Amino acid sequence: MLGKDFQVIPVGKVGNDDVGNKLLNEMEEAGFIMDYIEQSANDQTLFSFCFIYPDGSGGNMTTDDSACSKVDSVFITKAEPKFTQFFGQGIALAAPEVPIDGRAKLLDYATKSNFFRVASFTSEEIRNAVHSGLLGHVDLLGINLDEAAAAVGMSVSDHTPKSIVEQAVKTFAKVNPKILLSVTKGKDGSWSWDGSTLTHVPVFQVQVQNTAGAGDAHLAGLIVGLVAGLSMQEAHQLAALAAASSVESPHTINKETDKKSLRIIADRSKGVLNKNIYDLLED
Repeated sequence: MLGKDFQVIPVGKVGNDDVGNKLLNEMEEAGFIMDYIEQSANDQTLFSFCFIYPDGSGGNMTTDDSACSKVDSVFITKAEPKFTQFFGQGIALAAPEVPIDGRAKLLDYATKSNFFRVASFTSEEIRNAVHSGLLGHVDLLGINLDEAAAAVGMSVSDHTPKSIVEQAVKTFAKVNPKILLSVTKGKDGSWSWDGSTLTHVPVFQVQVQNTAGAGDAHLAGLIVGLVAGLSMQEAHQLAALAAASSVESPHTINKETDKKSLRIIADRSKGVLNKNIYDLLED
């Protein structure tokens, strides 16, 4: 959606197994620059599976003993030249599939190189990210409601989603007043904070096949929207579209997601999308 000139440079490891080989092929086919992807000889590729409850909600579970667990701060230093090369022009995404020290190093390089910095943290990590000041190196934080609740010490069973998100905004803004926030809650939709306004966007009604990957798709849609010049609220709507497209597929990554497929979902929805989003989805 951002065009062929937009370069994607993953930094990480896969296992020396069939899944790892398949991932390498898929990344190469997608046109990724593979300079900083390695196969870890004695480790398996990260594995994840999803579960769906009868009410349509669900989640996923991921192994933590994999090649990704070897992506530490030392490994991240290999990619430092790219930060220098793209000073002031890049986006750094620190995803929780790798250890937090590796992500902290990535965000450090991104800060020094004036990149747009995006990060996510698990429920077990996020309080430390708040208290350590790591959120000060994040421009956009993408988390789910459980992670937001963990950050502020609230229970999702005892508090409304909105109250949890509101408290999370206050907590994160104390560390980083300029932070942008995205919080997802499955079938209950998602919230975004642009520094002044908290916005809720409901999910688009689609046939759910698989929830694994929906959060990643949502964050990807948000990043694409912001890079394309949409406001945070507009990018939030695009993110909801991307998540809807993701759950329609039985696969973790829906390779059929494109401008046309997102327009189809948007057109059959009763919700009203901002005109700028429709313009972005034009061929």
